[in-house]
Amino acid sequence: MDELFQHQQDDVFTTLIQWAKPLESVRAMLLTSTRSIPNASVDIFSDYDVILIVEDIRPFYEDRRWLADFGEVLVVYWDPIHPEPEHGNEITANVTQYADGLKIDFTLWPVDLFQKIVQAPSLQAELDAGYRVLLDKDHLTNGMKPPTYKAYIPTPPTNDVYQLLINDFFTDAPYVAKCLLRGELLPAKWCLDYDMKHVHLRPMLEWRVGVESNWSVPTGSLGKGLKKQLPSEIWSELEDAYAGANTLENWEALFRTMALFRRVAMEVGAGLGYTYPMKLDQRVTAFVEKMQMHGDTTSDRSR
Repeated sequence: MDELFQHQQDDVFTTLIQWAKPLESVRAMLLTSTRSIPNASVDIFSDYDVILIVEDIRPFYEDRRWLADFGEVLVVYWDPIHPEPEHGNEITANVTQYADGLKIDFTLWPVDLFQKIVQAPSLQAELDAGYRVLLDKDHLTNGMKPPTYKAYIPTPPTNDVYQLLINDFFTDAPYVAKCLLRGELLPAKWCLDYDMKHVHLRPMLEWRVGVESNWSVPTGSLGKGLKKQLPSEIWSELEDAYAGANTLENWEALFRTMALFRRVAMEVGAGLGYTYPMKLDQRVTAFVEKMQMHGDTTSDRSR
């Protein structure tokens, strides 16, 4: 393990630039994400997010041996070639994990697309969150707007959005209960740990951070950074809302997830001046409690 994660940031930048300079097909190279943001929290595990501006993305996609120029490839994921949503040009990207611990996420954009992005009235979120020009052979970045570093800062939800998120969260609870009664672990865990926690609870937690920070703190992908942004007791409640495979523990995790969501949603509502739908909460909670009791009664009868 001693040889892992020994690469230094400046050395990686130098390697990338020296690699790209003699390649006629590579016209520019940008760094984005954490390592391009001033004073961002960076550690040895932080990725290198690199945008390659190339004449044609297909040769890089079809002949992938170039990835080995940066080290021994451990494993790599590739996006299929697909149209960029706003401008329609073909793009692709990969996530490359190297055997020495280096991880580089390469995004491949054609020159024509990059020129459209530079000329657009505002930067795309990925660039507005922070970028650094590593190489520019043709002055393609001339006139490019500087990043505001404000991308991915959440905006206050409207009352309708707030109410809908709460409603959708509680629609999941009876389904989890049903799966636990049936002994269906996989759908129960998917709904409890992904749908209820990531799709519904996580945005509510991020809104709470927004209320507390006056909507000045960007959110991280998949909840990265939330532990540092939330009060320790809320984070502890979130940890307690996870369970293993045991059915009883998952019942407890379900009710703890609901209790945490209730607490945070009420705090967010108070901060925004919205009314928490307590009657909906009470109806669903009572229903799920009855389902749990039904399971306990059935279990007793089978003994």
